[in-house]
Amino acid sequence: MTKRQPTRPRLLLIMQTADADAGRCGRRLRQLGYRLDYCYPLSGQPLPRGMDGYAGAVVFGGPMSANDDQRLPGIRAQLDWIPLALTSGRPLLGICLGAQLLARALGATVQPHAAGLAEIGYFPVQPTTAGQTLFDAPLHVYHWHREGFSLPAGAELLARGALFPNQAYRYGSNVIGVQFHPEVDQTILESWLMDGAHELDAPGAQAATEQRTHHDTHDAALDRWCSGFLSQWLGLQAPL
Repeated sequence: MTKRQPTRPRLLLIMQTADADAGRCGRRLRQLGYRLDYCYPLSGQPLPRGMDGYAGAVVFGGPMSANDDQRLPGIRAQLDWIPLALTSGRPLLGICLGAQLLARALGATVQPHAAGLAEIGYFPVQPTTAGQTLFDAPLHVYHWHREGFSLPAGAELLARGALFPNQAYRYGSNVIGVQFHPEVDQTILESWLMDGAHELDAPGAQAATEQRTHHDTHDAALDRWCSGFLSQWLGLQAPL
């Protein structure tokens, strides 16, 4: 008699563009034993009704704004879906735009930097006291954004940055938003540098050569951190 293989738990990955890549996050989540289901609400794909059947969800970033809900139905759909996901009690992670959408759904504001600065490239984030279990030291992480979020009521700030002070927060035990992009690996970096070259003249943005240098310097540490972070977010006892 053939032994039946256990069903792998499913995670929902919400992507903002048809060509989006989950990068190192996707690889690590598969290594942890999860089956990844992708959803593209901005392409018209409907979101599931809540989190039934899913062990958790990740809302990834994209070039649009969390305030675009009046003109982009896919943004409105995510803002309507996030409260349903929160009521499930299952792990939810927002990355960059995903963190901003989560902040908005929790009643916070999302807006550009007061001086018009962008945060594009590798910049350090500093853990708060509450964030020291997730960030045991300052970490250089990859950013690509022009907007930031205020801290939602009831959330704990986990990490701060110089240009955009709120870099990571936790709401409850397993809902986390990060302003930066832990999924970015070398393939994604090169793709963004090519597709977004016109944005590198923005005040605050690092030049492509500087970003590549920082990638060589900081990516190994970011990779190690990401593995432990995803395990903790999912409530696993120890990184695998």
